[in-house]
Amino acid sequence: MNHGATSTLEITTPEGVVFALPLAGPVTRFLAFLVDWGCVMVLANLISLVVGLFGIVSRDLAMALTIAAYFIVSIGYGIVTEWYWRGQTIGKRVLNLRVMDARGMRLQFNQVVIRNLLRFVDGLPAWYFVGGVACLVNRQAQRLGDIAANTIVVRQPKLQAPDLNQLMADKYNSFNDHPHLAARLRQGSTPQEAGVALSALLRRNDMDPQARVELFETIAGHFKSKVAFPPEVTEGLSDERYVRNVVDVLFRSPTAQSGGHGPPYKSTRQ
Repeated sequence: MNHGATSTLEITTPEGVVFALPLAGPVTRFLAFLVDWGCVMVLANLISLVVGLFGIVSRDLAMALTIAAYFIVSIGYGIVTEWYWRGQTIGKRVLNLRVMDARGMRLQFNQVVIRNLLRFVDGLPAWYFVGGVACLVNRQAQRLGDIAANTIVVRQPKLQAPDLNQLMADKYNSFNDHPHLAARLRQGSTPQEAGVALSALLRRNDMDPQARVELFETIAGHFKSKVAFPPEVTEGLSDERYVRNVVDVLFRSPTAQSGGHGPPYKSTRQ
């Protein structure tokens, strides 16, 4: 892991694959916070309208419920959205940011909870002053909640879809015969992982033969650990062919996959 640069963090996975992650700075994160703050205000106001009905019984009760509702929404919003969208809130999705484990591992629920519970500390005395200062002095641009949860926030530029018609050479992809498993693979894979697999395919002809075999064995093993396709689907597939099928699933939309990029069925699996 490289701590020398403040704008990029390099993470080496157990498989030996290196990811260079562009870190999100305080300004971009603050803009995402403003979007999320607006969402929280809308939700809180809607809830306060409903809770306000209790004012008929007791104004003090209505006020207490309103305060409690705001606290629950402000904390629960970040926890629910970051867990459901795998490290993103609405604001982070708009600004193309994502929360990740600082070691490159899968983000855990307890990490999401910890970083959001400490959000109030980072927000002191107002407008995320403490959190902003922490991001400026920390080499990984972490606020206090990130330090406690061992998380980072990265910028996630949108990947341009490659020309898979040339890359796949109109070959039949047996993974598409199991759309539920293909969907699980798309859901469980990050853009960085997809980019590594795609880059390996694009550069395969420039590699030493032995290094090429070892690299595709590593990448295929990584994706096999995410989703287990039936043995009759993967039997006879080389590791490179397995990675080709994975890239086809990750980069080509389900509509495009069924829209005629290859024959819907072939008697021999490739």
